[in-house]
Amino acid sequence: MATSKKKLIIANWKMNPTSRKEAEQLFDKVTRGVKGVKNVEVVFCPPFVYLALAKQALNVKLGGQNCYFEQKGTYTGEVSPVMLKEVGCKYVIVGHSERKKYFGETDEIINKKVKAALKAGLDVVLCIGEDSRDSFDTRGHWTRELDPVLKDQIRGALAGVSKSQVERIVVVYEPVWAIGSGKTNAGDAATPDDVFSAKIFIKKTIGDMYDRKTADKIRVLYGGSTDSKNAEGFIRDGQADGLLVGGSSLKADEFVKMVKSI
Repeated sequence: MATSKKKLIIANWKMNPTSRKEAEQLFDKVTRGVKGVKNVEVVFCPPFVYLALAKQALNVKLGGQNCYFEQKGTYTGEVSPVMLKEVGCKYVIVGHSERKKYFGETDEIINKKVKAALKAGLDVVLCIGEDSRDSFDTRGHWTRELDPVLKDQIRGALAGVSKSQVERIVVVYEPVWAIGSGKTNAGDAATPDDVFSAKIFIKKTIGDMYDRKTADKIRVLYGGSTDSKNAEGFIRDGQADGLLVGGSSLKADEFVKMVKSI
């Protein structure tokens, strides 16, 4: 099930920082900090307004935090995958839990975005995850076999995506119940075992849709309140192929420490 590709660490800045100066400082400090790291592929996903700045200033891999499902047109306020490709992006995040929560994105919309991004030549970072951890087996343990959420999200997002295209998708296991700063209770935090079992389930679901060889080529990342203290465990024990990092990616020293811990 393991992949020979480099571990993938994606910095999702969300709607931060609020000034060009802060963005430049963060880019500069992180890129200098991870210079020389060979076993990790680092990707920056800043707000759209800073993408061109990053392209001009630094030789780094870039990703968009979102895209629309049309390539161009009368869609005020939207950014197309073609535009992201043009400005230097390799990746685009699709289906993030915040897009679902605040903007009402459905599996159908996510599927359209996945196909539009692939058509434009972008690699897709597809986020999936449960809202709650309420499904249990007869022994009181949580089991995904009794909860169709992940399977439905995967099947919905990949509907109509060919075998050759799906190999350009990175899946992020993003359990909503484990996301957010201040997760101090054991019941709130995901464990490496959770991540490992999710990876197995995701690979199996994709293998059933395509084949096992195709599923083995896909990287499965974890995204949910990661920091320099737990990153290594999610990679080593959870066998995640990388991480989608939110809040910690805005702290240069912390993010660099995470990358170097892997």
